[in-house]
Amino acid sequence: MKTRLLLLFILLLVTRQTLASHALALGYTPKYPANFGHFDYVNPDAPKGGELVLPNPDRRTSFDSFNPFVIKGTAVPNLSPLMFESLAVSSLDEPASVYGLLAEDMQVAADGLSATFRLNPAARFNNGDAVLALDVKHSFDVLTSKAASPAYRSALAEVTGADVVDARTVRYRFRHANPELPLTVASLPVFSHQWGGGKSLDQIVLEPPIASGPYVISTYDLGRSITYQRRADYWASDLPVRRGQYNFDRITYRFYKDDVARLEAFKAGEFDFLVEYSARNWVRQYQGPKFRSGELQRMAFPHHNTAGMQGFVLNVRKKLFADKRVRQALGLALDFEWLNRQLFYNQYTRIDSFYSNGELAASGLPSAGELKLLEPLRSQLDPAVFGPVPLPPSTNPPASLRGNLLRARDLLAQAGWNYRDGALRNANGEPFEFEWLDDGGSMSRVFAVYERNLAKLGIAVKSRQVDYALYQHRLDDFDFDMISLRFGDTQSPGIELYDYYGSKAATEKGSSNVIGLKDPAVDRLIDAVVNSKTRAERVTAVHALDRVLRQGYYIIPQWYSATHRVAWKNRLAYPKQLPLYYQPADWMLATWWVK
Repeated sequence: MKTRLLLLFILLLVTRQTLASHALALGYTPKYPANFGHFDYVNPDAPKGGELVLPNPDRRTSFDSFNPFVIKGTAVPNLSPLMFESLAVSSLDEPASVYGLLAEDMQVAADGLSATFRLNPAARFNNGDAVLALDVKHSFDVLTSKAASPAYRSALAEVTGADVVDARTVRYRFRHANPELPLTVASLPVFSHQWGGGKSLDQIVLEPPIASGPYVISTYDLGRSITYQRRADYWASDLPVRRGQYNFDRITYRFYKDDVARLEAFKAGEFDFLVEYSARNWVRQYQGPKFRSGELQRMAFPHHNTAGMQGFVLNVRKKLFADKRVRQALGLALDFEWLNRQLFYNQYTRIDSFYSNGELAASGLPSAGELKLLEPLRSQLDPAVFGPVPLPPSTNPPASLRGNLLRARDLLAQAGWNYRDGALRNANGEPFEFEWLDDGGSMSRVFAVYERNLAKLGIAVKSRQVDYALYQHRLDDFDFDMISLRFGDTQSPGIELYDYYGSKAATEKGSSNVIGLKDPAVDRLIDAVVNSKTRAERVTAVHALDRVLRQGYYIIPQWYSATHRVAWKNRLAYPKQLPLYYQPADWMLATWWVK
């Protein structure tokens, strides 16, 4: 009898655990089965070899660090995808799925309070050492310390720790059951506990990473160029999640001082691939003999990415922007239709949501599911949240810029700002003036038009351009009035929302909450997003959050394109099938090859 009871008890313990799996997905069944051969959007037979030469992919014009996990310094481009790996990697065909990489299987406890990962015994760092559970735990401990960027602490606030179960097994513990947390910890970068030789993470600068990815740093000229070399001993080449990927033997980045120099260098043949973000350049500059001969190719690749939010961000820590009516008035002065017609060759669509171009954008009146989330917060919310979702102002007839500016004038007057003595002034006679901070990109000519419209209201704006390093430093310190910024797009918003819009992040220097948003109602809606169990629940919670954020008028939305504008040398080739959700440079690095 005792033996039978013991067996029943053991069976009960076993059935309380979910089965180990090759993949995790957030609220739906993963697309690829356990025995899949490769992702559909790769060429599994892509040849290996050749060199890829690229420019600096953003406005950083130099680098001084091999450490992408800290605020200090400017890290070299694409260290993370090329050198650092995680327990699992995302599929570009699904909104929120991960498949085992360093982990050969993954298991979430039935109560949702832990997730266990068993490491692939073949996994090796670039120094030849095996990737062990102690390295995974070390990486987590370091990334959640004060030495790392605060974004990690914000994203991992609900992870209480990582335990070494045995040499190849690690278990993460969670404060509360949260379906996103297993995917979050599975996606954390893993590096050797020997990297830095015992130094604190924020003291690791130019020590080459000891990591498990497909490339190592070969040579570099500090601040000017760097070359990665594909590892001949790369351990994961034949895994399904890596088959047909990372095909170039060498990848070299060269740094150019500005966008003009970079574009001219591409047309002169100095590098192989370029993503173009300027509509004007795309229409007028990507032409000439090399394009006509076919030596240089260009194409606008379609994508299904959520557009994300891009716009002029107002720092509500500043008293000047504390009043919602002021923020709304500033948005009325932006004439997108004129900009699109005169400057953008009608290539853009106005951003009308924090999640434009997909199912995550709220529309119309709140649904029953949204109201279930919003009603308990009614006392904390603007009543307008329960009405139609706001759309950006338009100047298409019968609307007009003049009409919008008149509305803006009325809102400003309601907030205590009136035009007198040659400027818009408050009751104390102080003029309405602020600084727009920029790092020298192509937004200047756009802002000049917006600045003229603001001047019609009596608002004085000082445009200040600084280099990338100083710009980033001032953002980290929240030392700005207005900036132009693009928030990363995602198909499955979750824990990162705490860093973008959570109250705690508003006071943490270096966080992504550049707005300075501290709203308990927003915090609760982020909780609802993060704790949703199914995809449908998550979409509904995102709609509610989107509705509240848009009613706050914290950002003056800009525009987006449903294509990626890309040019490349004809020596490169790419897979026939496109992924659904992708960034062009990352997709190219991972899946293209030399003909």
